[in-house]
Amino acid sequence: MRQTRNLFLSFLYGHNIVPYRLGLTFFLIAALSSCGNLTSPSLSGTGLKIGTNVTPIREIKPKQDNQAIVYIQGQVEKQAPLMKQWAYKIKDSTGKIWVVTNQKNLGEGSQVVIKGKVRYRSIPLAGKELGEVYLEEE
Repeated sequence: MRQTRNLFLSFLYGHNIVPYRLGLTFFLIAALSSCGNLTSPSLSGTGLKIGTNVTPIREIKPKQDNQAIVYIQGQVEKQAPLMKQWAYKIKDSTGKIWVVTNQKNLGEGSQVVIKGKVRYRSIPLAGKELGEVYLEEE
C-alpha cells in the first residue's frame, strides 16, 4: 500500500497539478449543467427558452388549420387596444405576428411566451389576397 501511495505521489511531484484541477472543474461544471434545465420559466428576461415546443414565427403559415395551437416566444413590439381585448405585435428572430389576447399589461419591449390558436383573416382587395395570419391566445 505504501509503495502505491509513493508511486502516485512521485507522479504528481514531477507534474503540475493545476491542469488536472482545471480539467476536473470543467468536467464537474459540464456534468452539473447537463443534469437539469437551467433556463427560467418566467416570462421576463433575455434569452428565454421554455423548450422545444416553441414555434418560430416564420413557420406559422396562412394555410395552417385554424385549430392549430402553437407556442410563440418573443418581444412585444407594438400594442393596440381593441373593444374588449388587446392586440400585440410579437417579434422573434424569424419574424413578426399579431396576437389577440385579454391581457392588457404587456408593455412594449417585454419578453413573452404565448399559447394561441392560429387564425387567418382573408382580405380580398382588387383581386389580390391581402390576408393576415394572427394568433388568438388560449
